[in-house]
Amino acid sequence: VMIAAGANQNVGETRMDLIYKNNNIFRDIIKQVMQSGFQGIFIIATNPVDIMTYVTWKYSKLNSNRVIGTGTTLDSSRLRHEIGQELNISPKNVHAYVLGEHGDTEFVPWSNATIGLTDISEFIEEEKRKNIEDKVRNMAYDIIKKKGNTSYGIGMSLTRITNAILGNENTILTVSSYDNENDVFIGEPTIINNEGAFKKINLNLTNEEQEKFNNSVKILKDAIEKIKE
Repeated sequence: VMIAAGANQNVGETRMDLIYKNNNIFRDIIKQVMQSGFQGIFIIATNPVDIMTYVTWKYSKLNSNRVIGTGTTLDSSRLRHEIGQELNISPKNVHAYVLGEHGDTEFVPWSNATIGLTDISEFIEEEKRKNIEDKVRNMAYDIIKKKGNTSYGIGMSLTRITNAILGNENTILTVSSYDNENDVFIGEPTIINNEGAFKKINLNLTNEEQEKFNNSVKILKDAIEKIKE
């Protein structure tokens, strides 16, 4: 079951501003789906997606591997596209991810980014990498400002996740999956197959990158506490 229902993100609103509206909507949806005897997999696209994925898990009482958010899959695709454009190389040969909250605290762990097998620092200088990261982080705001909503990019991400599940692909995607250590759903590289979010792939982050990840976790945990209140 794929859920994209929820209040629209208006110009000037952050994804987190939608949390209370969409929590109420999800409570009703999940209740009705589970009353049908559903034992499948939920895929969540509604923003703030990491929080709504957590809410779905709590309301459904399913195992955490059976609840998946789109996370930073779209952000990671945008990142590879932008790097590919910059270097005139296929995005398929760009190995880089966006991690963390799908929102203002997401970040790129450049220490793990490569072109083919070569460290990305050999191709793109630090200042340019920062510009690309900022562009990717703010792209949704630009789209909303111009046409009022985002739809096609996230639609492709939903299709990609669905195919990975139905095809039992064991492919790695930066979905919003459950982080047991921090008790949040957050964008991290995760193996996706017909069991859902099968296994996380641990990355070796620099101290600075780990701080950014911890900041994302804190933002999500604070938001979850607000819902509980």
